Amino acid sequence: MTTLTGTTGSTLVRNALAVLQPGFTGTTAPGWLLRRLDEGLAAVGLFGRNITSPAQLAALTAQLRGVRPDVLVAIDEEGGDVTRLEARTGSSFPGNHALGTVDDTALTRAVARELGRRLAECGVNLNWAPSADVNSNPDNPVIGVRSFGSAPDLVARHTAAWVEGLQSAGVAACTKHFPGHGDTSVDSHHALPRIDADLATLAERELVPFRAAVAAGSKCVMSAHILLPALDPALPGTLSPAALTGLLRAPRSEGGLGFEGLIVTDGMEMRAIAGTYGIERGSVLAVAAGADALCVGGGLADEETVLRLRDALVRAVVEGELSEERLADAADRVRALARWTAEASARAGEATPADPRVGLEAARRALKVTVRRNHTPLTGPPYVAAFTPVANIAVGDETPWGLAAELAELLPGTATGSWNRERAERAGQGGPAAQVLEEAAGRRIVAVVRDVHRHPWMADALDALLTARPDTVVVEMGLPQAPPSGALHIATHGAARVCGRAAAEVIAGRGTDG
Repeated sequence: MTTLTGTTGSTLVRNALAVLQPGFTGTTAPGWLLRRLDEGLAAVGLFGRNITSPAQLAALTAQLRGVRPDVLVAIDEEGGDVTRLEARTGSSFPGNHALGTVDDTALTRAVARELGRRLAECGVNLNWAPSADVNSNPDNPVIGVRSFGSAPDLVARHTAAWVEGLQSAGVAACTKHFPGHGDTSVDSHHALPRIDADLATLAERELVPFRAAVAAGSKCVMSAHILLPALDPALPGTLSPAALTGLLRAPRSEGGLGFEGLIVTDGMEMRAIAGTYGIERGSVLAVAAGADALCVGGGLADEETVLRLRDALVRAVVEGELSEERLADAADRVRALARWTAEASARAGEATPADPRVGLEAARRALKVTVRRNHTPLTGPPYVAAFTPVANIAVGDETPWGLAAELAELLPGTATGSWNRERAERAGQGGPAAQVLEEAAGRRIVAVVRDVHRHPWMADALDALLTARPDTVVVEMGLPQAPPSGALHIATHGAARVCGRAAAEVIAGRGTDG
């Protein structure tokens, strides 16, 4: 990089470090990260790989604050399918779609407050959540149950409630994915999605929840790597001045959202950016467009990445591609959020009482139970057949889902088997249904599916199983788009551990219809 000396050079480097939100590997902070915190790095992003328990997480955040007391410690904790705090066990909170199904904003606020309380207790003060995307495309491969629903007004009121609940616990909310990821058919982790909605549709659908989030005081908004030609025909939202400065920042009197808080990018190493612009060039364009903080570390989690991005930003200022004032403004916004979290955490303190059962109660209320005439209650331990799609990267493969473990606690002796697309294709004559019938050995069958409407192999296996065993219980743990099927059909509206527990209670005769 260009050699810099004196106060100006030092300030420039510190500002470049301040706008980064990097990740790392391991459950304790590596030496390089602590050195960079001392040099000006102002935020750290945590992922499931960094967390084994609340006590370990609290020790890790204390280690970071031993070097920089005002560090922003960020995490992607939506609850529901997307959890980092409970990546190894499944979440204690149902996700957005379950909360939107109940449609009780007081409940949504209480769930977010309890989730925030647990994060604050572990030293986390910035949450890259909630998802404010309107899931208008039921075939969306990345949002789905992460959305409160498909109606803009419903999503708006629950987004606002979630923001208020989380921030009442002293944890900053980061509403995402602006200007809206709900109408996509491509996952931006893998490629650049395109939404061909016109500006009127954008205003009436995608932007409604974000306006509500801004009005509710969301401290951050996360940009989406999505191309919306009606807004910017060339650049995706994260890199677009029209999206970030011209729409998100612009005053409401000029048709903008009037947002004055921190703009955070989605992961810069996602292929939508890294595969088109590269993370260094993309990072410079993002800050120039109006982003204040660069999220990186989900995949690239090393010192070299931090130094590459720091140097790219400094070089862009030196060469006149990025104004020094814009970089300084971004860094100042990061530091302002750090001050807010310190003050908000002190105010929340013991004023946020624990509500440990709110997640399970919400999951119970979210169940939709359809009982058919040929259903008889289970009299013994069943066989659970889980039909498992490939998880999107936001959810991750490491987080367990389903209800076999929860059902085994209530009905000891419960047996289980799992089928993915590859195993289903190898099943041979009779397909996976024949194997399920053989392994079940006369037990009642509980078939667990996830977004069955999106996976023809799963729908075919379920149809064959129901033809052979119409007394099969079906549990849909994704979006319940297909008509209810089976002797007993339970839609959980999410695959969190508590959703599985709530469904298991009904199957075992311990719960009530929701």
